[in-house]
Amino acid sequence: MAGFNKVVDTYEEALAGLTDSMTVIAGGFGLCGIPEGLIAHIKTMGVKDLTVVSNNCGVDGFGLGLLLEDKQISKMVSSYVGENALFEKQLLNGELEVELTPQGTLAEKMRAGGAGIPAFYTATGYGTPVGEGKEVKEFDGRPYILEHAITGDFAIVKAWKADKFGNCVFRHTAQNFNPMAATAGKITVVEVEEIVEPGTLSPSEIHTPGIYVNRIIKGEFEKRIERRVVTKEAV
Repeated sequence: MAGFNKVVDTYEEALAGLTDSMTVIAGGFGLCGIPEGLIAHIKTMGVKDLTVVSNNCGVDGFGLGLLLEDKQISKMVSSYVGENALFEKQLLNGELEVELTPQGTLAEKMRAGGAGIPAFYTATGYGTPVGEGKEVKEFDGRPYILEHAITGDFAIVKAWKADKFGNCVFRHTAQNFNPMAATAGKITVVEVEEIVEPGTLSPSEIHTPGIYVNRIIKGEFEKRIERRVVTKEAV
C-alpha cells in the first residue's frame, strides 16, 4: 500500500493494529453483505474483550458468530439476536453484555459518528426499556430521547467493487449498514469482490468515497444464506 493506493494483499496487513479491548463496527444485515474474510481473520488473531457493533451477530459457526466460539466478544451492540443459539446462551449465562438498539437508531448512531455529530434526539424507544435513564426533551409537544453516536477503533465493511483509491460501490441489499459503518471507524477496512483502476467507476455510482477508507482487500465470499426455504412448484 503506497500513496493513494489503499490495496493490501493479506488479511494480516488489513487488520494490522487491531488489539484486545477495541471497538469494531461491522457492516452487514444477517449474513448479507458481511466481510466474511475479515471476520474469519479476527478469529484467527485471537484478540479478546472486543466490543462489536453490528445489526446482529451472524449465526452459529459463521459470520460474527465465529467470534463467540472463543468468547472474543465481551459486548455486543445490536438490534437483532434471533439466529444464534450460542449468542443466546452466553447472554443468559452473563458471559456476554448486550446493548439492544432499535435498528434505525443503530444506523443513525453510526451515521452520526461518521459525521462528527456527538448525539441526536429520536422518538424511537421513548417509554420503553430502550429509553430508561436517557435524557428526554420535548419538541413540538412530543418527547424524544437523547442517543449518543457510535465510533469504532476499526470498521470492517463488505463492498461489491472498489477502486484502488477506496471509492466503494455496494450491490443491492448488501448495501445495508455498510455505508454508515464505513464512515464511523478510525481505521476502515473494506473487503471487496472486485478491485478496479481509479477512474473506472462513475462518480455518480460511488456510495462511499475513498476519503473514509484506509485499507482495501480482495476477498472470496461464500455468501451463505441464513435460512433457505424451498417450496414445491404447483402441479
